[in-house]
Amino acid sequence: MTRRSRSTADRPVLPPEEVARLTEDLARQVRERDALLVTGRELRRHAQALMRRIHARSTEEDEVRALSEEAVRLLREPGAEEGAFDALQEYVEARLLWAVTRDEPLPLAPELGVSSVVYLSGLGDLVGEVRRLALDALSRGDLNAASASLRLMEELFHLLLSFDVPRGLLPLKPKQDSARALLERTRSEVVLARVMARAPPAHPAVGAAERGGERPKGPGARRGPVP
Repeated sequence: MTRRSRSTADRPVLPPEEVARLTEDLARQVRERDALLVTGRELRRHAQALMRRIHARSTEEDEVRALSEEAVRLLREPGAEEGAFDALQEYVEARLLWAVTRDEPLPLAPELGVSSVVYLSGLGDLVGEVRRLALDALSRGDLNAASASLRLMEELFHLLLSFDVPRGLLPLKPKQDSARALLERTRSEVVLARVMARAPPAHPAVGAAERGGERPKGPGARRGPVP
């Protein structure tokens, strides 16, 4: 055990003013972190709400502009990408989805003011939003729009596969696996819809007879219950 010399025994390890400075600096960082979390939660909530309205086709240009301005203000804060990563990812996803629905080129990371990691993370989740567009088109019977969404999903999936990112920087592999599963499911649903669209309709008389449990009646028709 090291003994302190008599000349230093009466001196504190750190001067009191330095202890006070460290205490205040840590308190300041905690305040900034808490404020960043609150701002990030708001941005995330607004981005998610915007995506819901985009799918509902009730979005105005002003709403997208307001979200972008909110993100810009957040990005000015120190440590924004570390403290509000999820919120910024949702912002990127919303901006990308808006461009897709307007048939415009996807905005790039420098245009959105985010790092490559945040951008790629948002791009990875875009596949799920495009699947929703495909399902909505199928529900309307619009096979052309559903097929276009499927093609975009395929392009996004292959783009994601072209990136090899260390997991410590961005856990991209789960997003790639999820995109693959969503793509396969959507492809099956679009193919089934195409087959059903080409299938000839059932004959009304035959369908009614089968529902009634009897064969169609007519000259020479066998009488009696259907076996």
